[in-house]
Amino acid sequence: MIKQGTIEKIMTTAKVEEVVEDFVNLKRRGVNMIGNCPFHDEKTPSFTVSPAKNIYKCFGCGKAGDPVRFMMEHEAMNYPEALRYLAGKYNIEIEETENTAEEKAYKELTASYFIINEFAQKYFEENLFRTDEGKSVGLGYFKERGYNEQIIRKFQLGYTTRDRDDLTKRALQKRFNPEFLKKLGLTSKSNYDFFRSRVMFTIHNLSGKVIAFAGRTLSKDKKTPKYINSPETDIYNKRKVLYGMYFAKQAIRKLDECIMVEGYTDVITLHQYGIENVVASSGTSLTVEQIGLVRRYTPNIKIIYDGDTAGVKAALRGLDLVLEQDMNVRLVLLPEGEDPDSYLKKVGIEAFRAYLKDHEEDFLFFKTNLLLKEAGDDPIRKSQVLKDIVRSIAKIPDMIKKSLYLKKCSDIMDISEEILVAETNKAIKADLKQKRNQYQRNNPDVNEDRFISAPKKQQGEKVKNLKQVVTGDDYQEKDLLRVLISMGNQKLKADSDITVAGFLISNIEDELDSIDNPLFKRLFGECIQQYKDVGRINIEAFTSSDDETTRNLVIDLLSSPYIYAGWEEKGLQLQTQKDPENNQEMDSLNSLRRFLYRKYDKKVKLIETKIIELSGQAGEEENLLLYMKAHKKALEFRSDLANQLGSVFLR
Repeated sequence: MIKQGTIEKIMTTAKVEEVVEDFVNLKRRGVNMIGNCPFHDEKTPSFTVSPAKNIYKCFGCGKAGDPVRFMMEHEAMNYPEALRYLAGKYNIEIEETENTAEEKAYKELTASYFIINEFAQKYFEENLFRTDEGKSVGLGYFKERGYNEQIIRKFQLGYTTRDRDDLTKRALQKRFNPEFLKKLGLTSKSNYDFFRSRVMFTIHNLSGKVIAFAGRTLSKDKKTPKYINSPETDIYNKRKVLYGMYFAKQAIRKLDECIMVEGYTDVITLHQYGIENVVASSGTSLTVEQIGLVRRYTPNIKIIYDGDTAGVKAALRGLDLVLEQDMNVRLVLLPEGEDPDSYLKKVGIEAFRAYLKDHEEDFLFFKTNLLLKEAGDDPIRKSQVLKDIVRSIAKIPDMIKKSLYLKKCSDIMDISEEILVAETNKAIKADLKQKRNQYQRNNPDVNEDRFISAPKKQQGEKVKNLKQVVTGDDYQEKDLLRVLISMGNQKLKADSDITVAGFLISNIEDELDSIDNPLFKRLFGECIQQYKDVGRINIEAFTSSDDETTRNLVIDLLSSPYIYAGWEEKGLQLQTQKDPENNQEMDSLNSLRRFLYRKYDKKVKLIETKIIELSGQAGEEENLLLYMKAHKKALEFRSDLANQLGSVFLR
């Protein structure tokens, strides 16, 4: 178990923006940073990172947390694994207490696949560099392709010999679970090695862990499959993986462009020549998940394909899917018979870069020109081309981009722009109808109009309104809690030693029992106790809480989808108040007044009820008088609060 002192050091050292930027392309927006959410598909960035508060929050899907929570959510790590990852990133030495038997078993279970894959990778690498067969066959193949030892070790390439069960035997000697070996595709059902006599390509996840392998045969026997791959497992889903992304993500973010090729060797060759923003789809059609993976780092894709017919058709297959994800796609077709690996080696890096620049073409315009060329003067085929292009344009979510494409395609196809617009609208409606029908087929219990989960209607029974109705003083209580947590440790005034927390707690402690929302009441109580114990609010205790409800609420209170415009930079100052970041005094006072107004309004009503109750009872004159005096004071206090707020409250 990791010692508490080490955990605290990790928590105070890890910077959320640095951790998130390893996986998401962030851009500065005011005091925060923003990017596309890595937890759900989105076209407009709603994922916000606050360096000052060391938290992230997505205003689309609601995911939120601190650096540790991000690693747990994004990389499917448990808490200790996330801490170890961050400790490694920031070179923090981990001090541990001895794990219990249960903790050791749990850790072994969750890490087994990664441990076995790491073992296999080292085994393949050892075969490549230390066995006679590996050096003559495997290393000979890689060197024939021009790879130096540095790039071979960087991509963790390897070799597996003709021996039918050497890997399996070694793994069993290390007491690895034989069922895990089979699930990972390292051992066959017959207990032989799955990969034999092949050069090995290692596949990594975004954090660099080995998740799968691909083996290429060097045999000329056409009956032998050229490539065989690891099966899908809990740690490997080929639809969500792009080969080389772990090595390319920094360059993609820096250059704001992702180059996409087909094969493993293309990626490795380009990396060796200094083009590092490159990944491979590994010969498969692009998936939504793979496109989404690229969008975390850039909206710009450049796809390089072989210059033969098959390459052209492969390029067109994924067009609509890429457009639908609002990506900017350009296509480069290499000379016939060439692939990126062969052509780069033939012409050299400078000529290769120049070729990419001179021959890149907008994906959609390329498709239009190609199909029109094939259609010739045949009016029927040209009408089919028009419908095909319209269906593609209809996929583009950005209205401005869609309009510009329609205008350009109108010129290329020599057809009225109005006709293209009308046909595009038809295609959009047809697509929406198809999606709605598909959604309803997959979700028969969903309300057709609102697309929200609804119970099945019973005969003669109405479906209840599922919207949650906020009652009581939730709004006022939540806003006061927001001020207490987000500003509590700031000074109420610049020339005062009183903090916002000290001011608010002194005014609300007596009102704690009157708070309606049980979660808010608990958090108010914890804040008060923290302040009494150490004189400050420990925000990190909330943002890193194991309780998801607490963690999400506090991060929600600390976050906002809006940013201050900063007009003072343009010479325009706020006239009646300070800028929002330094306006804690007014924010505290107004939030407290609204909170107290609601509470005293309730007190007034309760006293009025009691007065009515006592008015008809004999012998209660003295109590009635006391309640009437209390009623007068409560009315005065409520009226004073209303005046301070400058508001008129109607009941």
